[in-house]
Amino acid sequence: MAKIGYARVSSTDQDLSIQFAALEAAGCTVIRSEKVTGTSTAGRTELKTVLDFIQAGDELVVTRIDRLARSIADLQDVVRTLRAKGAALRALQQPIDTGTAAGKAFLDMLGVFAEFETNLRKERQMEGIARAKADGVYKSLFQ
Repeated sequence: MAKIGYARVSSTDQDLSIQFAALEAAGCTVIRSEKVTGTSTAGRTELKTVLDFIQAGDELVVTRIDRLARSIADLQDVVRTLRAKGAALRALQQPIDTGTAAGKAFLDMLGVFAEFETNLRKERQMEGIARAKADGVYKSLFQ
């Protein structure tokens, strides 16, 4: 059984070192990482690589579920892929065990809250843009 770590941050100026340290401490022998938004699994080549090569008995380890997915649909897709391959998912900062009904329910709840947080952030961003436009200080890249 291999422990495969996956670390992700949203932007290139963010640091992965805290996630790397936690994944190494958890015994991950391989750690894949990327600096890309978590709002979708599209374009996340390192996550795709992990999901393509993970094997039965392996464990995908993340520090938190929101490092893996920020939508319930994406999270469920990842979990289905892992289950189909006989692999497990473990989140270090949350009590996730995809092998139990309670663990699955908790995982789904975390996914819902991650998606909710993303939607709230988008709403705040749109409010800020609307305010900047009203104040005449908004400059679009597409103007």
